[in-house]
Amino acid sequence: MSDQGVDVPRALASGPSAFIPAKEMLKEGPNQKVLIESFLSLGRVDHITMVMALHPSYLSCFLRTQHALLELDGPLPRHWRHYIALMAAARHHCSYLVQQHSAGFLEAGGEESWLSGLERAPTKLRSLQTLNKLLAHRPWLITQQHIQELVCPGADPPWSLAELIHAVVLMAHAHSLSSFVWGCGLNPEPDHIGGYTFEPPSPSHLPRSPHSPAHEDGRQELVDGAMEVEVLMKRMVELQQQEEECTQEEMVTRFERERSESIPTAVVRGAPPDLVLCLVEEPEFRYEDFAPRGEQAPPTMRAQDYSWEDHGFSLVNRLLPDMGQLLDEKFQVVSYLTYHRMAMHEGVDTYTLRKALWNYIHCLYGIRYDDYDYGSVNVLLERSLKVFVKTLACHPEQTTARVYHACWRHFRHSEKVHANLIVMEARLQAALLYTLRAITHYMR
Repeated sequence: MSDQGVDVPRALASGPSAFIPAKEMLKEGPNQKVLIESFLSLGRVDHITMVMALHPSYLSCFLRTQHALLELDGPLPRHWRHYIALMAAARHHCSYLVQQHSAGFLEAGGEESWLSGLERAPTKLRSLQTLNKLLAHRPWLITQQHIQELVCPGADPPWSLAELIHAVVLMAHAHSLSSFVWGCGLNPEPDHIGGYTFEPPSPSHLPRSPHSPAHEDGRQELVDGAMEVEVLMKRMVELQQQEEECTQEEMVTRFERERSESIPTAVVRGAPPDLVLCLVEEPEFRYEDFAPRGEQAPPTMRAQDYSWEDHGFSLVNRLLPDMGQLLDEKFQVVSYLTYHRMAMHEGVDTYTLRKALWNYIHCLYGIRYDDYDYGSVNVLLERSLKVFVKTLACHPEQTTARVYHACWRHFRHSEKVHANLIVMEARLQAALLYTLRAITHYMR
């Protein structure tokens, strides 16, 4: 201790999340077993795990997939896997994940100088930068040409298809997990930069979290929030009973309307720390609306033409055995995850709401389901929820407490974490579909 001349750091945060009270996550319950499982596998229970433990069945398969990606036998060496993941997390300025994977990279025997800038890494790793950038921000631009440049014999040095698919899944995993980290307002770990201090606590100057909301009129918000829930319940029931048949043209029109709707997400943050910036090429390259008004949009990807179930799953499993199975299980768990409750109501079928969230995210990424009526998205997702979801899916580094707290004001925090999981997995699947389609075209 300091009276013996040793300064002891003190954790700054009072819990894993700046948005969610710590007591919400530390309740005894079904998550104890999965927290122990995580501790045994990682040697610690990190903030991601603590927040995800609100949904134990999802957390279990998330941990299995992440463990397989980073630790189990595969075509890429372990230190490369962590480096690829931190390159990907840096695209979204996610210093939380950059620091986690930097530690993993060094533990796996990686060379410390690589962390001071991309130019220190091997040429082969640096050649992933274009794909990393497109996967993170505009995956619909990925073509077989991008794949060919990496795997053709003329590449120096070339990637095998197995190595490339491993790298693609790692990058997409880190991009989508960045959405979760920002969307849940995760605090730095106690051993991260910004996670500790050597100053003694000062009770009279307890800082307000930079993420914490300022509620001017709490009572009025409760009333408004309760009304929102009642309206949403009514709309869900009406949609389930609706028998109106739409023409195919009308279905396409409704999809285009959702896709081109202007949802502002322009929150400007300060510059990311140097440990992140030195790992990003072209930091100004960001998500752009798939179909900016008045511009020629790229062709829509019809889910019927290239889907995870019919195409992506088998390609991943063929090139990276078992990974297709693990990803599929994760997609399934998040799609069917339900507790049959919504806000203060029990016994609710939330399928239409979960489906609207998933399909809205795919719509933002230009993926259309012929048999889905996109009119439902407008009916079920109020504007503040769309702002939250679009920010998370497309510009996660711009997520703020105001955006988090503005939507679903009467819902439990665990329900907002559930929405975060849907965003994360839908975004992951969309990015994978575009890349896998390009690989399929290359292999023909």
